[in-house]
Amino acid sequence: MLSNSQLLSLIESRVNGRSLPQPFYTDEAVFERDLELIWERQWLLAGVAAQIPKPGNWFTLEVGSSSIVVIRDRSKAIRAFYNTCRHRGSRICAGDKGSSGTLVCPYHQWTYGLDGKLLFSKEMGEEFDASQYSLKPVHCESVEGYIFISLAVTPPLFEEFRRQVSPYIQPHGLDNAKVAFESTIVEKGNWKLVLENNRECYHCTGSHPELLRTISEFDGPTDPRFGGEYAQKCEKDEARWTANGLPYKPIETDEGYRMVRAAMERGVSFTMNGDLACTKLLGTNLDEDVGSLRLLRFPNTWNHVLSDHAIAFRLLPLSATETQVTTWWLVSADAVEGEDYDLDNLTAVWKATNAQDQRLVEANQQGINSMGYQPGPYSPLVERGVTEFIEWYLSTLKNELKSTPKTIVVECIAE
Repeated sequence: MLSNSQLLSLIESRVNGRSLPQPFYTDEAVFERDLELIWERQWLLAGVAAQIPKPGNWFTLEVGSSSIVVIRDRSKAIRAFYNTCRHRGSRICAGDKGSSGTLVCPYHQWTYGLDGKLLFSKEMGEEFDASQYSLKPVHCESVEGYIFISLAVTPPLFEEFRRQVSPYIQPHGLDNAKVAFESTIVEKGNWKLVLENNRECYHCTGSHPELLRTISEFDGPTDPRFGGEYAQKCEKDEARWTANGLPYKPIETDEGYRMVRAAMERGVSFTMNGDLACTKLLGTNLDEDVGSLRLLRFPNTWNHVLSDHAIAFRLLPLSATETQVTTWWLVSADAVEGEDYDLDNLTAVWKATNAQDQRLVEANQQGINSMGYQPGPYSPLVERGVTEFIEWYLSTLKNELKSTPKTIVVECIAE
């Protein structure tokens, strides 16, 4: 175990403006402290509501050594529980997803309702009080189709995040969307490298030809490359969005999240030709060109919402040098595959981009593993997003080191 003083010394050894010292990307002891101080205390994207549209639908995810089951109950509320039987601790739900009227432990058939209450436990004696053995809940909040969980005793405040981002997402109706396709890959790189790679487009010209068919390498005037015809298009799009009641101005906070509606440079959607991927638009919006609504929340998600579909990304750390990345493509719930959208066309751009990013992250990890690695300088011009993430990560570690352990959860229900 890396002690608090050792971790603090490692944090203080980092030179401002440079990438992190090697142990942050390679050391299992640092990884374990990341799990404890970041992943078990922050709000995490668990998934999207479209994964569990009906009561009894559930999915699981792994956060460190803990399996979590997220389920829609009979009242259609979304709940999260530790996927651990209250009898002798067996895992209850096997696999990534399923649907059931109750949750039954396969070991001794203890049976739980969709609200987590223990309904059946055979031969436990007259003194046994079933009300004391409900599944242990995990904090759970839903925001316009996105599901967040926290394993902390008292997680960071959530309502301000909800208040700020809801008006941006609501017109797109993601709470009435369906999953058209889901992809999961395991990248052989530290989770921070996966997120760092996402936070800059310094690499895009040389690596993402499919993505750059429609998207700009930058999303606003703070980037020195901003200007010309793209700046003019941004101005026209923003005027139209204002008239249509679509928020677009950046939300930037010190709380680890960011949102902005960025104009597409060419076309209206993430397809190879820039045309709509789905002819049924999302939500109540009628404008085909609403740009790319981008939601970022540290430590594990970035998202794009367009007029016709949305792409949600979730990363989960598996080890110091392995990260699971899951991508969901969402379309309107009443869109019909083969009629309103073609699956290959819908997924082509981001399938290619994900594969390219995987190669970049894995090559980055291989280089950092070397004795020749030395932290290098971030570009102050085009890698500001990376710097912001690293500063958030280090400040969060330091703040959590000052706090008491947070290992017990209390019940919370997402409507």
